[in-house]
Amino acid sequence: MRPWVELARADAPGGDTLRLMRREAEFSIRLAGGNELMNSRLGGSEEALARLAVDACGAPAPRVLIGGLGMGFTLRETLARTGPAARVTVAEIVPALADWARGPMAPVFGTCLDDPRVTLDLRDVARPIAEGGWDAILLDVDNGPDGLTRPGNDALYSEAGLRAAAAALAPGGVLAVWSAHPAPAFTRRLAATGFRVTTETVRATRARRGPRHTIWIAQT
Repeated sequence: MRPWVELARADAPGGDTLRLMRREAEFSIRLAGGNELMNSRLGGSEEALARLAVDACGAPAPRVLIGGLGMGFTLRETLARTGPAARVTVAEIVPALADWARGPMAPVFGTCLDDPRVTLDLRDVARPIAEGGWDAILLDVDNGPDGLTRPGNDALYSEAGLRAAAAALAPGGVLAVWSAHPAPAFTRRLAATGFRVTTETVRATRARRGPRHTIWIAQT
């Protein structure tokens, strides 16, 4: 097997450096210190995030906000599960990720960013959350509520952040949160904020083996 090759680097908020790596057809985005944030072979749980959120939402023409572009797994599944009247906004705070999606990672992303239903918002996801009017908010930011690599992301998962998300949702709206690890305290925090909460454990891959990730479906 060929070795990993670094294709690009980008500065992220908080002083982190992201590295885009490729080995044959596999892509990886890592912190400069080596910690892997995402991998093109591990998209099953990100797809499940979209599937569970859209199914729970039920709006015929949903306005969907996705926090974090990642490798596009959540975006593509959202588009596949919604109709032509849906509107999907992806908030991404690192502009270079959008450049990579249209450049070296084009084999992974395909044409999803060119879909007329999609708006790419290069701001912190807290900004479009505050603007409100969403039927579903999908958060795939950092490694989840208890796996933060950027301390500023903690505000999204705090009681204040969850109240802001609840206020931003239309009646019957859905907040869906992805995490690399279980977080019972976060489940209690969602319930204390007034959400009706369901916790799902899903595979990181599309196979019936491999690591498991956690998804919360919280409804107003």
